[in-house]
Amino acid sequence: MVHVYNCHPFASQQIVQVEQEPGLVCCGGGALFVVATGGCKVEVYSLDQEGCPLLCRFATMGTVRSIQHSNIGDYLVTIEEKNNATYLRAYTNWRYQAEEKSRVGVRLLGHLLRGASPRGGAQMEIIEIPLSERPIAVACCPVTGDLLVACDRTLVLFTLRGQNQQNLSQQNFQNPWPNTQQSSSQSQGPISGSNQNFSVLDFERSVILHFTGLTPQQVALCGGYVAVRGELEVLVLKLEATPNPKNQAEPPDMLHTADDFEDPADFFLLPRHQELLGDRAGDCGLSVTMEKTGLEDRGRYTLSYVLYRRFAPDFFQGCSVEETRLHSLQLHPLFTSNQTVCVDEPACVFCFFSLPNTGYLYSLRGGVELLSAYQYPEKALEAVLTDHLLHVITKSALQCFSVRCAAVAARVEDPYIDTTMRACPPSSLEVCALRMQLFIGLRSVCIHGCHVVLLSAADIEVPDEAQSSVHRRNTSRKWTNSRPRESSTAGHGWNLYVVDTVSPITLYREMVEYSRRYAENSLQAQNCRHLLSEAHLLLRASLLQPLPLNNGNPTKSPQTNTDREAERQTDRQVDVWTDKETDRPGLEEAFRENCAQLGDCFSRGNQWDCHLALPYYRMSGLSVTEVISRNRPFPSSLCSYGPGFLFYLKHFLLEETDKILSQEAADEVIDIFSQSEPSQLVSVCASPGMACASPAHMLQRLQLLEDTTGISVPLTITMATMALRLDDLPKYTELMERHSEMLLVYGFIEEPRLLLRAGGGGQDTHIQPSALTHHLTHHQPGLLVAAMVALHENSKVQLEQADHVFKELGCEDGLLVDFWEAVLMASSQEMVIQELLFRLASVYIDRLTQTHPDLPHTPSTSKSLKSAEDLINSCSHCGVLYPWLSVLTPAHSTSSQHEEALHKLQSLLCGPSLSVCSILPLLERMSEETLWGLSLHVLCSTRRGQYESSMEKLLDRCPQAIIPYANHQLQDTHMALWWKKLLPELCDRTRAATDNSILLAALKETLVVVAMETSPLEFLELLPDDGTALYFLPHLLASSQRQLLA
Repeated sequence: MVHVYNCHPFASQQIVQVEQEPGLVCCGGGALFVVATGGCKVEVYSLDQEGCPLLCRFATMGTVRSIQHSNIGDYLVTIEEKNNATYLRAYTNWRYQAEEKSRVGVRLLGHLLRGASPRGGAQMEIIEIPLSERPIAVACCPVTGDLLVACDRTLVLFTLRGQNQQNLSQQNFQNPWPNTQQSSSQSQGPISGSNQNFSVLDFERSVILHFTGLTPQQVALCGGYVAVRGELEVLVLKLEATPNPKNQAEPPDMLHTADDFEDPADFFLLPRHQELLGDRAGDCGLSVTMEKTGLEDRGRYTLSYVLYRRFAPDFFQGCSVEETRLHSLQLHPLFTSNQTVCVDEPACVFCFFSLPNTGYLYSLRGGVELLSAYQYPEKALEAVLTDHLLHVITKSALQCFSVRCAAVAARVEDPYIDTTMRACPPSSLEVCALRMQLFIGLRSVCIHGCHVVLLSAADIEVPDEAQSSVHRRNTSRKWTNSRPRESSTAGHGWNLYVVDTVSPITLYREMVEYSRRYAENSLQAQNCRHLLSEAHLLLRASLLQPLPLNNGNPTKSPQTNTDREAERQTDRQVDVWTDKETDRPGLEEAFRENCAQLGDCFSRGNQWDCHLALPYYRMSGLSVTEVISRNRPFPSSLCSYGPGFLFYLKHFLLEETDKILSQEAADEVIDIFSQSEPSQLVSVCASPGMACASPAHMLQRLQLLEDTTGISVPLTITMATMALRLDDLPKYTELMERHSEMLLVYGFIEEPRLLLRAGGGGQDTHIQPSALTHHLTHHQPGLLVAAMVALHENSKVQLEQADHVFKELGCEDGLLVDFWEAVLMASSQEMVIQELLFRLASVYIDRLTQTHPDLPHTPSTSKSLKSAEDLINSCSHCGVLYPWLSVLTPAHSTSSQHEEALHKLQSLLCGPSLSVCSILPLLERMSEETLWGLSLHVLCSTRRGQYESSMEKLLDRCPQAIIPYANHQLQDTHMALWWKKLLPELCDRTRAATDNSILLAALKETLVVVAMETSPLEFLELLPDDGTALYFLPHLLASSQRQLLA
């Protein structure tokens, strides 16, 4: 479906004063090239000056059958006939003819003229390009300036080369036309005086493509994409140059082999409609053979299929089968303003071709996709695609259609489009047709920037044919036509028009004005949205264009990337209209205005696309208060707030926590949700953006909600928060006592922002505690810790965020440690467990080194919620204290705070999870002079397997603990240490201190264990040589009896 809007895209019209009837026209580089019918002369007119004055004229070497201009290199290429022979020629430096210089050089491809020296002056050159076949069509690449030539069965690609005449790297670009604009002269190549250096363009034959099954009638070339058009089929290939390693095998040249019939003359084949995209285009049945050109090759070319489209001959509206042919093949590049990878590679490439009544626009890069199909009201003769519009001519009218190039390019440029951040109308949006301009006998069209050049020639129609033409036009779509322009001259039946299009912002404003007619009628809201979307894409196309380079900067030779980018941008500088409002700030302001209008449309739209109000309002730059004012329903209106507006408000209140509404706006938001979505009132009241709202007003609305829906835990907590803000403590207490602590924790899980102002588990760690959190810190710390643990375990808050909250509350050494202990009990994440074990060990060590263990009655500065016994009983990461630890650190030997920290640290060291090596640097601060410090060092040594050194420390400092230590630690694989280490050590120490009863008792206990674990012979070998037999005999007898019983 094609929407039709009465918006006029044309600003002015002028007639070019041409003496002879034009046969061919083309434009580029700010100039219009006209070839008279059957003539051998090219006349050049300026498009940038009022009245299009004649700039220069020059003769060709034959009758011109086709002419093309390349902005890159600023050259003309022609197909000419002379003496029944067809030639291909390129005209370079043609601008020197403006100075009425008669010097013209003719040379073959690849042969530079020695006569064109600085002493002799610059001159126009005609380059003869020899071909083995008759040329049919030519195309110039708008990205690189390369030349593509189509012959009967081959395509020949010529690469544009440039050489400086004196091998100099810098050129002075001057304008030989003193009356022309500087903006258009920058892309016109190197212009210099007779004694200055200039560049010489040449072409290099790169690759030859042989076709089987397709006769080219028109070709297009753009950035490596090659498009070929037959009568009813189009093939698009991608030609890529890759390095050619010497050791790499040669790939096959034949891309596809067509099916061979036994005798094609015996069959009459009727083609059918077929569309093949991407790799599937290789199944089209056409074969393409790539022929290398020998020494000119500097690498290897690879071919890939991109698109194939074939049509069957059919009866179209107003067209016979014989007239059903494709035309207007075009590859259109689109560059964006933030391209940084490669300026020679366009962001998007589009392919357009047309049947008499339907045009097709495809996007090629990033996946082949049909963007739009244009239905013409009558037979189209030719069409030209631009960044903003598609211009189509019929026999009697110039028509303009919208295009979707900007929608594709915007998504390539901005990855945040189609998210909640930014939006853009889809590329599948239905196209629209604008107001047409009537002419008489249009023949051809070409476009350069904002200039549309039309060639018309009036024919004498047969009355019946004229009447049928009028009938066809009247029975087609309802188009709004402007009054036809009269022919300027009565002496001839042809005219050459230059129609200037209006600036994008002017057309945008007309579209906005036109859309207001639909906005007044709710039944036509869809048309209003469609028209505003068209205006949005129109502005985007202008904003996507690359910024122009500095005019004063010198440039390099014309084959460098910098010059190519400058020439492309200069070509687009023609699109810069003279209105002051068309500068970039004016476009950006109009863009923000359009986003606000689209936001208004989607805020009141249907449920399925109401979410688009959010990104459009964001791009508009409007504040929340301004958005609210734009969406207030009229007093007499029966409609309430739209779903898109409510979606925008909810997203703002749920996520955008850095903006706080005023009290008036916040109270209005409360009323909006109380009226439209009462179920969201709890979330709205908990939003940090509502901090300035009246608590009394919110409590009143919440009470009405409770009376309607009943009591719920989040609603109760929210009401208690409002009562707390009103300093109504009895009301607060009454509400909080409605539910148990566990149910209150579930309520906080459902709405975390009741505790945390930055809300539910975002990545921003700088969240702030709410007023309710401050109150719970002093009155219900257990509830606060339980709620924070529940939020952490349900991924509503990160560990670092919780740390920040407790530090903001001033509870670094109190509730924060309680929170860590509680999370350690509840968490199952290994990384979190190891982090908390290290943190808690560090805290306990700090407490041990900072408290006074010799003052047993020192009051605790902050009582922990969990004691050491609670942790041992409920936490799997805290182990039961070893029995020998009670010998080293008996109960009530230190202050309660010191003892609590010591027992918690000992339980961590006795547990299975703490990595001892991670806290060794922290233990170095603790001395072994005290028994509690010794216990920690011995624990760490034992966990590391250093049993012998641990036993030596105990024998030196606390020998009464050696037997409890050995009974607990020296088991199983470590049992041998009883007689290998402990027995010899006790014997030596007892020998030195015979009166030490503690050592003697330990020796007896050790002998009992050794006698039970060894045989009599092994026991005898363990006895010391100087020992008393009477002392060891009972233990030897016990070992012998044990063996006999065994």
